[in-house]
Amino acid sequence: MTATPKTKKLLSTAEVAEKAGVHRDTLLRWLRAGEVSEPTRDRHGWRVFTHKEASAVVSYAKSPQAGVGKAAELRDQVVAIGSIERLRKIDWDFRDAKTSYLTHGLHPYPAKYIPQIPNALIQEFSTVGSTVGDFFCGSGTTLVEALLLKRNAVGLDANPLACLISTAKTSRFAEGDKDCLVALGQRALQLASTIAVDDQPTLFPSVRFTSKAPRPENEAIQFWFDAFVVEELAEILSWCRELRTEVRRAVALVSFSAIIVNVSRQDSDTRYVRRQKNLRPGDALRRFGQVLLDNTSAVEKLSDILEPNVTCRILPADVLTAPTVPPLDLVVCSPPYPNAYSYHLYHMTRMVWLGMDQPGFKKREIGSHRKFSNKGKNGATIETFKTEMKAVFTLLRGVLRDGGHVCFVVGNSIIRGHTHDNAEVLKGAGESSGFAEVAKLNRRRTKIEEADCAESSQRIVVFRRRK
Repeated sequence: MTATPKTKKLLSTAEVAEKAGVHRDTLLRWLRAGEVSEPTRDRHGWRVFTHKEASAVVSYAKSPQAGVGKAAELRDQVVAIGSIERLRKIDWDFRDAKTSYLTHGLHPYPAKYIPQIPNALIQEFSTVGSTVGDFFCGSGTTLVEALLLKRNAVGLDANPLACLISTAKTSRFAEGDKDCLVALGQRALQLASTIAVDDQPTLFPSVRFTSKAPRPENEAIQFWFDAFVVEELAEILSWCRELRTEVRRAVALVSFSAIIVNVSRQDSDTRYVRRQKNLRPGDALRRFGQVLLDNTSAVEKLSDILEPNVTCRILPADVLTAPTVPPLDLVVCSPPYPNAYSYHLYHMTRMVWLGMDQPGFKKREIGSHRKFSNKGKNGATIETFKTEMKAVFTLLRGVLRDGGHVCFVVGNSIIRGHTHDNAEVLKGAGESSGFAEVAKLNRRRTKIEEADCAESSQRIVVFRRRK
């Protein structure tokens, strides 16, 4: 005898909207206007409908009073106009804002935008329970802010290191995760205290440390790292990979990656030149231990805040290959615009240590300085960027809901001595793909942002998907 499937007792706003054949924003508007009765809320403050309440919504959706169609579309447009006006009143410079709270400081990442930007856009163009996407998620800034605002999040990036960082930054601890990572951080600090330094006494009998752990067979390792640093990094990496859960490995590996440039001969994250840093034996272990403890604390704080029923998906995908993306209500991102950075270059040593396909990412990277500074016949031009952005808008057209918004944060590019307005490039690409530009907002970068980017101004360009 076949068992009868159990009927779900309570339904979410999205599920009721689907039953009624309307977008969830339409149902939320009915609720706010009192056109349908408010249901009860669960312990997290989320609306939950009984089947009787859901049937009432379905009946209302079929009635003439609902105004589904042109009238509803006009109301949506009025709401969107109000959103734009509110956005114009915001001081987008955020000069005194704190930008490294919770997991936002987990790992260095050149030219990332500050969290206040996606936070304001997400609040204005989406509602609780919506799905917010970032097609160039980088270090996961948009994704963290979406989760904090009780939205689901979807991030894409062709850079495998970006996907790892975003995964760690949006992770939530289960039982035992914190204790395991704290023990690993303390293990590193204790081992560091036993390693001999010629002119510095240690707490315990000193040793010359060597590791039997494997390390990458790549000439970059010898070129960029002192021999004693290689031994310590190999040992740390082996510890990280032995961790049992994905969350533990992600947080530990991101902490490992975060110190790589610091303990190498590379000048900084944004200066790819060699210099001596007077590193001492034990420094890599010591820095890893402290960073891991700090990062573990940050992830724990985020875990305590996030609602259990919001989700985050990280898709390691090249947006130009038309990957499969779930439906989205809003997209907030900053594309790697032409001639700005070469992430494959600045993250090269990290990717080598982590066993990532750095040469493959180099070929796929959009906007790479190396690609656009090439003066040969195969060098990229502004037309290359236009073609790439048209492909992005084509993908957006297929996954973004009718009337949904896309927000791009961009600056200008200088290619072969000529300045190009990337906001205008995006406008052309968007309008040819069924999107209308509804706002262009100006801002100046904060001092923290200016430290790793030459250009001081940016624009936030907002598009609305035409129905």
